[in-house]
Amino acid sequence: MCGYNPRMAKLVEIHPTHPQPRLIAEVVAAVRDGALIAYPTDSSYAFGCHLCDKRALDRIRRIRKTDKRHNFTLVCSDLSEISLYARVENWAYRLIKSLTPGSYTFILPATREVPKRLQNPKRRTIGLRVPDHAIVKAILDTLGEPIMSSTLSLQGDDVPLSDVNTIEERIGNQIDLLVDGGPTGIESTTVIDLSSGSIEILREGLGDISTLA
Repeated sequence: MCGYNPRMAKLVEIHPTHPQPRLIAEVVAAVRDGALIAYPTDSSYAFGCHLCDKRALDRIRRIRKTDKRHNFTLVCSDLSEISLYARVENWAYRLIKSLTPGSYTFILPATREVPKRLQNPKRRTIGLRVPDHAIVKAILDTLGEPIMSSTLSLQGDDVPLSDVNTIEERIGNQIDLLVDGGPTGIESTTVIDLSSGSIEILREGLGDISTLA
């Protein structure tokens, strides 16, 4: 991949419900070229990069000050992509189908399609999610594959970043492209571990878990 590293993040303003195809294509081209982006989701803003881009992944770790045990997520456009990157039993598939798209991250056993550096080093699992956000769906549909993602939460902060101006001020010189889709919420996703044959709530976030009781 070629480098994509301007001194300050390029700001791309995209309509939150009717994304402009030309601007989506610009974001996708940047991701394919090795860009580290920040983009809005149905929970908060997130980091994103190409799933095979080790350099961008390492940059996220440096910005967030995390170690190699940090769990990354593959953001997918639909359930067919989830079944490509994770082993999903029938009961788990039905559950995921009932909750997606939405603000949930599912922990599942990873398939060989997932680079080992993205998997949990001990359990060989991967987080996957299908956000309910028009910009994210447009990016993924145009890219044709998932993006590697991590919540845009910085060390010392209690909540993820949700405002473009704040993101630009704090890390604008550490990322390559910032997708301005307007403000988002400040809650993280609900994380549900389905890797052991049962339902385990690892983190209660924006996604409603009342139906799982």
